[in-house]
Amino acid sequence: MEALYPLAAVVAAYLLGSLAFAVLVSKVMGLADPRTFGSKNPGATNVLRSGSKPAAAVTLLLDAMKGFVPVLLVRLYGHAYGMDDGTVALVALAAFLGHLYPVFFRFQGGKGVATFIGVVFGVHWLLGIATGLTWLIIAFFFRYSSLASLVSAVFAPVYYLLGDRIAWYADTPVAAALFAMALLLAWRHRANIQRLMQGTESRLGAKKAS
Repeated sequence: MEALYPLAAVVAAYLLGSLAFAVLVSKVMGLADPRTFGSKNPGATNVLRSGSKPAAAVTLLLDAMKGFVPVLLVRLYGHAYGMDDGTVALVALAAFLGHLYPVFFRFQGGKGVATFIGVVFGVHWLLGIATGLTWLIIAFFFRYSSLASLVSAVFAPVYYLLGDRIAWYADTPVAAALFAMALLLAWRHRANIQRLMQGTESRLGAKKAS
C-alpha cells in the first residue's frame, strides 16, 4: 500500500497542474478566454492583456500555488508515507507538466513560468527568492519578460547546486527535475527566443503602435 502513495502524489500533482487558472479565472470574472486573443497563451501575462490587473494577479498566484503546494506538502509530510526526494522531484515535474499539457484543456497549456517559480519556492524559500530576484533584475534592466523567465529558469538549478551544504542539501533527483523544467520552459519559449534574436520581441510596458 505504501508504494501507492508516491504514485498518488504524482498523479494528484499533475491533475492540480492541469487546472488552467487563466481560463477559469477569466470565466469567473466575465472576461474573454485568454486562448482567443493576444498570444493565445493561457497564462497571467495574456490575462493582463484583457485589461484586468486583478484577474492577472489572481491567475499568477494560483498558477504559482500549483507548483508550490504539492512540492511543499511532500517535502513536509511525505517521508511518513514513504515519499523521498525522488518523489519530490517527480511531483514538481508532474505539476509543471500539468500546466504545460493540461489533461482538462486538450493538453494546450501555458508556458510554465509562474508554476516553475512556485516549484522552486516549494523546494526552498531561499531558492525561490533568488530565482524571483533574478527575474526582477533581468526584467528591470532589459524590459523583456521572456528573457527574464528564461534566465531565471536557467539559474534556478545552478543556485540549487551552489547552495548545497550552505542553505540546503542538494538532492540529485530534485536538481535533475529543475534542469528538465528549465529545458521545457525554454522549449515553450522558442518563439520568444526567435523574436529576441530578431529584435522583435515586445518589451515590458511598451505600447503597441496603432
